[in-house]
Amino acid sequence: MNTSTSPSPEGSIDCTVRGPLLLIAINRPAKRNGFTPKMFRELGQAYTRLDDDPALRVGVLHALGEHFTAGLDLPTIAPLMQRGEKAVPLGLVDPLDLGMEGYRRRSKPMVVAVQGITYTLGIELMLAADIVVAADDCRFSQLEVKRGIMATGGATLRMAERAGLGNALLHLLTGDEFGSAEALRLNFVQKVVPAGQALDEALRIADAIAAQAPLAVVATRKNALKAVEHGPVLAMQDFIAVQQGLSRSEDAAEGVRSFVEKRAARFVGR
Repeated sequence: MNTSTSPSPEGSIDCTVRGPLLLIAINRPAKRNGFTPKMFRELGQAYTRLDDDPALRVGVLHALGEHFTAGLDLPTIAPLMQRGEKAVPLGLVDPLDLGMEGYRRRSKPMVVAVQGITYTLGIELMLAADIVVAADDCRFSQLEVKRGIMATGGATLRMAERAGLGNALLHLLTGDEFGSAEALRLNFVQKVVPAGQALDEALRIADAIAAQAPLAVVATRKNALKAVEHGPVLAMQDFIAVQQGLSRSEDAAEGVRSFVEKRAARFVGR
């Protein structure tokens, strides 16, 4: 995997295919991976590639260098904010998965590995993903209030949903810095590992997901997300129809065969 510094001063998002995984690397380490409009655009393209390529089953978002991201590169992003424009082009998968009009929502799983400084957008990207592995050297901060702006990438929504309103406002309104243990306590991350091991653990988890039946993985994720966003009653209403469709798939037949034959299943996504 390429670990070189991005040749562009505006940074880049570098993609590497590793079997059924799409590794998505944030590459602007000289600027603590601060996000420019170019990086936002390329991140949307990478997420869209994951969803559109049938050979890809799981995405893994990570960063080059010591830090995940210091957040927005305000000098380049501020003009967009003032004009009310988005950096990710319409029609792409939204990396923040907010369900905004004109954007697609991601359907395939995303695992994130974070390390070092993980500020503002970094927190919002990981909360928008599915599973987060944090290095024990992480420094988190949702510090928009310190810059005279508001977090609009999902932190105000997802922090309260994960941790409760009081815990969310403690960090949203003070912009304080907290570590990996606090992030784990608040359900912002799912695992904490020693520094330098976050990506390896994220890849291990992604490989385990990719080994399962792809249609079932997508359906399971979608139903869990629907329960969170719309409530369990609406999510339950999908059970019979979704299970009926899955049970007629080639992969469901393979699941039965592998059980009878006492072997690992070989799923094809049909």
